[in-house]
Amino acid sequence: MIDVLVTGAAGRMGTEVIRAVTDADGMRIVAAVDPPHAGEPVFDGTGGAIACVADLDSAIADTSPDVLVDFTDPSAVEANLLIALRAGVDCVVGTTGISEDTLGKLVADAPEGTALFVAPNFAIGAVLMMRFAEQAARFMPHAEIVEMHHDRKVDSPSGTALRTAGLIASARHRITESPGRETQLARGARGATVDGVSVHSVRLPGLVAHQEVIFGGQGQTLTIRHDSSDRTSFMPGVLLAIREVGHLSGLILGLENLMGV
Repeated sequence: MIDVLVTGAAGRMGTEVIRAVTDADGMRIVAAVDPPHAGEPVFDGTGGAIACVADLDSAIADTSPDVLVDFTDPSAVEANLLIALRAGVDCVVGTTGISEDTLGKLVADAPEGTALFVAPNFAIGAVLMMRFAEQAARFMPHAEIVEMHHDRKVDSPSGTALRTAGLIASARHRITESPGRETQLARGARGATVDGVSVHSVRLPGLVAHQEVIFGGQGQTLTIRHDSSDRTSFMPGVLLAIREVGHLSGLILGLENLMGV
């Protein structure tokens, strides 16, 4: 039995994780941490509930979790990981906005054999979208990314867009120019530049998580798009990471490392 502690437990992703873990075989929720919602119940989808607590240190000491799952925000995740990793708790992180360098420093202070698994996107289809984009970039190097998320997402571009741009850059033989920047009539109209790729971020109510990668070539375009219409789309990837992180150590970035793609 894998004992799981969830930080950001009362949030939209946190509540989905609690329901998914409760419904899965071989794992269980032992603690829910969310300081602003301490004392409030989070329902597990089976008629039961677990009360949120405020203090992560105490929760780890009281429940001895095997895995911490963090879906909080960039302002909270670093402190959470510092506490959990130093306690030897493996971590599965979906919170974006923290640098790879910082992640590496955090796991370096953990006991030997402790793992920090971080994924910019836990949807299986999103991982495939990124891999397909990487392959396409070998043959169609002119590319732009449009990522669209709900209006409460605090970081932009998304972690998925940043990762996709990096994969495209690694697959291209050269960085192609992004036309139109020298004549844009409004600053930022051509988007941000990430690893030589133009990235456009949309934030609107009604969206969940969506991304399209548009490649252009002579007389043709290729669009690779992934849509998450519901947060349950991320749960198979989260459960896979929970099951596998105990067999890993150090810093692991990306769900593709568990999928073999």
